[in-house]
Amino acid sequence: MPIGAFEYHERTKHSPKRVREGSHGLDFDNKPRPYKEYTDLPAIPLMDRIRPPQQPALAAIAESTPDGRDRGRPDREIVTTLCYYAAGITTAIERRGRTHLFRAAATTGALYHVDLYVVCGDLGSRDGAGDLAAGVYHFDPRTLSLDVIRKGDYRGVLAAASRDEGVATAPLSIVTTSTWWRNAWKYGERTFRHAFWDSGTTLTNLLAVAHTLEYRAAVVTGFADQPIAELLGIDPEREAPLEIVPVGDGDPAPDAPTVEPIDPDTKPLSPTEREFPPIYEAWNAGALADGAAADSWRADRPEGPIGTRDPGDGERVPLEPVDSETASSRPLHRTIRRRGSCREYEREPISGRQLSTVLDRAVRGVPMDVRGEDDPPLSFVDAYLLVNGVEGLEPGAYHYHPAAGDLERLRAGEYRREASHLALDQRLGGDAAVCLYCMTDLEELVDALGDRGYRVAQLEAAMTAGRCYLGTYAHRDLGGTGLTFYDDVVTEFFSPRAGGQTPMFLYTMGRPA
Repeated sequence: MPIGAFEYHERTKHSPKRVREGSHGLDFDNKPRPYKEYTDLPAIPLMDRIRPPQQPALAAIAESTPDGRDRGRPDREIVTTLCYYAAGITTAIERRGRTHLFRAAATTGALYHVDLYVVCGDLGSRDGAGDLAAGVYHFDPRTLSLDVIRKGDYRGVLAAASRDEGVATAPLSIVTTSTWWRNAWKYGERTFRHAFWDSGTTLTNLLAVAHTLEYRAAVVTGFADQPIAELLGIDPEREAPLEIVPVGDGDPAPDAPTVEPIDPDTKPLSPTEREFPPIYEAWNAGALADGAAADSWRADRPEGPIGTRDPGDGERVPLEPVDSETASSRPLHRTIRRRGSCREYEREPISGRQLSTVLDRAVRGVPMDVRGEDDPPLSFVDAYLLVNGVEGLEPGAYHYHPAAGDLERLRAGEYRREASHLALDQRLGGDAAVCLYCMTDLEELVDALGDRGYRVAQLEAAMTAGRCYLGTYAHRDLGGTGLTFYDDVVTEFFSPRAGGQTPMFLYTMGRPA
């Protein structure tokens, strides 16, 4: 019997016993390639010159969405910049005689299973140098080019599938997908979680770049899934659409044209490709049938936050973020290039101002179609902190209240050993100055938003962590990384406040060794 989101989450929880009994070696001879390679499609090289986003990273992640009406129509250079800083190859490291290529955004296991597709009308600059004809394209980070999937203006398909005004008026939209096997090779059934962890960090970069370039951009989570899959020529049992991000405004899409079936040929990912049915079942459980269903799904959303916990009467500790003039001015493009995933922390404290500034800029509300105008900065998850090394902040467990700008102390004490255990017994968790857990009441969330609500909570958590990544690496002496966790052990640690909640994402930060 197919499983829903709640059943999927329970099935894929980590526990000490499950990890011990489920550990297995990796078949590196069967490791999938981290790229989608078409064999029969023409490709368009993107502009040689990438426009580096110069705005400070801390300002870029904190900005509200610009309306974009004064920016004009984007061109190929804008498309290049968006795709490159979201999913392009930004770092090459030599290790043991081999070159390892790393992308702009953090992704589980460096397996890069998230792809970007561009759906646009005719784009171009005044001199015609940056023209890009209307079409459906796949971004290839290997060659910094666009594979031509369809020619013509298909924006109306996205508009009809989503019933979203931003999609209907955007000159271009970017669609994310996950190719399950590229991640499941290592992580098995947990890949459906990782689809939103990794698309979330990717979209964090994308939105920050779009906003720096002063284009309106937001994440659309409600849409009919199958029409999007057919437009892209993908099979959801193997590769499925996740989100739509409309970029820009003021260019209404034409009516949706007929979408002829296509099945572009691609190179095999590995000698043997395995299937993990629960991944597709969990995705399919939240699928929407058509644009009307997507519109109803958003409209029927209850007002206010869902899956979160009210503040208690614990001692409040106000944060003290620095102002924009004092904050780090490291540009967004340099921050993205500098960003890594820290593999060793020094047990040296970070400053309270640094933690305050990262949290203040990162947790201001993810621009998503399903968030209400009056919702608090976190609409579907709570942020809990385990603090072990912050100057001026007593070690202990805290509940972060972003609207008030303070931390509520739940428990005092140094918990480095516990922090390591919660993080799948990884030393990094115990050495980190701060561990941030995003948690939700999944039962309440699914009851209010259906199985698709699971995607929303995972995405809000991941994009919050993605902003923390950028906020961390905007500081010269900080590092950060996401870690896996023992689900129910985390819940127990932060209870009674987190009773009934389950972790969606764990982000750690500290001083890199």
